[in-house]
Formats: sequence, C-alpha cells, structure tokens
Amino acid sequence: MRGLRSRGGTIAAVAIAAATAAVACTALTACSAASDRSEPTPTQGATVAAFYGDSYTRGTGTSSPERRWSSLVAAERGWFEFNPSVDGLGFVINRGLGGTDLVDLIVEHEPPPDLVIVTMGLNDNFLGPSEAGDLEAAIGDDFERFREELPDARLVVVEPFWYTDERPDSVERIIGWVEEAADRVGADHIDGASRWLEGHPEWMAADGIHPNDEGHAEIARRLDVEFERLGL
Repeated sequence: MRGLRSRGGTIAAVAIAAATAAVACTALTACSAASDRSEPTPTQGATVAAFYGDSYTRGTGTSSPERRWSSLVAAERGWFEFNPSVDGLGFVINRGLGGTDLVDLIVEHEPPPDLVIVTMGLNDNFLGPSEAGDLEAAIGDDFERFREELPDARLVVVEPFWYTDERPDSVERIIGWVEEAADRVGADHIDGASRWLEGHPEWMAADGIHPNDEGHAEIARRLDVEFERLGL
C-alpha cells in the first residue's frame, strides 16, 4: 500500500515532476495513532464542518483524537466535527481504501455540511509520473462535486501538508494543481501549510512522519489565524 501509512516497511516516494525527485521514507510506524470516534448528533444551529483529509487530519501521531487539529479548531468555534479522514489517502492514491469514498460520505452526510475543509494531497506525492494526469483531473473532480452537491456549503481548501525539509518537485506541482482547482470552483484557499512544520522536529511524533500533540496544536494555531481572516 502506498502513501503514509501506520505500518512498518520502506516506501520509495517517486516525484511526479521528474524521476530524479524521489524521497525515501522508512519505518512508517505510528507511535500513538488516534482512534476513530462515533459521531454524535449536532446540536440545533451548530455549524457542521466536514474534513476531507488523510492521516494528518485523522490525527495519527496524537495522544488522543481530541488533540488533533480538526478537533481543536472545531471545539474552539463550537462546530460539529465530521471527520472521516483515512491514513494513507490521497486524491488518487489508495482511493476507496476501506471500501467507501470519503467524498460520498461528506456529500451524503445528514445534516448537510455547512463547511467543507480540504487538506488532501500529501500522499499523492508517492504516485508515479504516469499518474500525473489522473491526479490533476481527480483534484478538479472532487472540488467540482463538493460545489455541485453541496451548493450552500463554504468550501475551504488548505495547501497540502508536507513533512520533511526536503521537498521533491511534486510537492509544488500538486500545490499548484490544488490551488488552481480551488480557484475554478470559487473556494477559499489557504496557502503555506506545507511549511508550517518545517524546521521543528520536536513537533513530530516518534515515527518522524506525523505531527504529535504539539504539531497539531501548531497547525490549529495557524488555521485559527486563517479562519479568522476568512470570517469563519
């Protein structure tokens, strides 16, 4: 299975932009993966916020789900959090992992989300160059589906996260495709997120891949500033 997963082994990260831009990752073992929780019913009038992401949004690496950044920002704002994010997932890579597509879960959620926050894209750096066209198309398809099937929802797209100071060419390419697709559907875009953890190994869990409680607190702090700017 490709992508950042909570399993031992070695993964060769092949950059989409060029075969020479590869990144090696080893021993992807989560030190304390957050467990999934059953979702309660939102209170009357609460903003329903849906999160579309991977292990960074699911909270792998935190000591408990309540310490992941999505739960922190939702609690701060009184949002109802719907977070079906899955480890190792991307717009293309491992799509359908677990038998259910996350976009289906989000657009079919009742009550419909008032806000959709997208943080997908990190794991797609592990695709091969031949899959670049499929990836660019999939990004656009997901955003268009959110816009068409949830016309009243606010769509916020966050620049894909990244986890090392070294950045293969694919990182910037995927960032560009995500921003362009967000612009086409009129979504709000938050840039810079791929560098929020850069230079701070103390914010990473023992696996060296996922942010720990401190890292998630930093992501939440950064997003708090951005959400304030967007009036959320």
